[in-house]
Amino acid sequence: ASDHFVRAYFHTYGLPVVLSNCSNNYGPHQFPEKLIPLFIKNIVEQKPLPVYGKGHNIRDWLYVKDHAKAIDLIFHAGSIGETYTVGGSNEIRNIDLVNSLVALADQQLGREPGTSAALIQFVEDRLGHDYRYAIDATKIQQELGWQPETQFEEGLAKTVHHFLSKY
Repeated sequence: ASDHFVRAYFHTYGLPVVLSNCSNNYGPHQFPEKLIPLFIKNIVEQKPLPVYGKGHNIRDWLYVKDHAKAIDLIFHAGSIGETYTVGGSNEIRNIDLVNSLVALADQQLGREPGTSAALIQFVEDRLGHDYRYAIDATKIQQELGWQPETQFEEGLAKTVHHFLSKY
């Protein structure tokens, strides 16, 4: 709804605006109840890692610093009145993300590989839960030359390291 209000002010009053929409962000300082920081905390505390359904839901992940650079670029170089979608080009099944978190956390904690995999528990999926969130970032790539700089594995390792340093 907020996008519609902003566009209405652009069309009605000529307010110079640019809009952006993005895929799931991850990285340091993420809100602690979000999947990645919560699961890192649960791995440290050896608490369950609840995964919806069979973990086959797909999300695109965008490293937060890449997102910040995209916002800056859109603000300074985007065409007035346009909307840009920003994605990380990292569509990953939830179970694959959780397995990566387990492997990285076990490694960084000095645990035997796979130790924390036993914490994974499949739980009933939410009603109406989207199977896939996808972003087409072609417009920002072609018009503004933006590309994510951080490879998913690198960003995830930095993220795990950041949150583990808090425990």
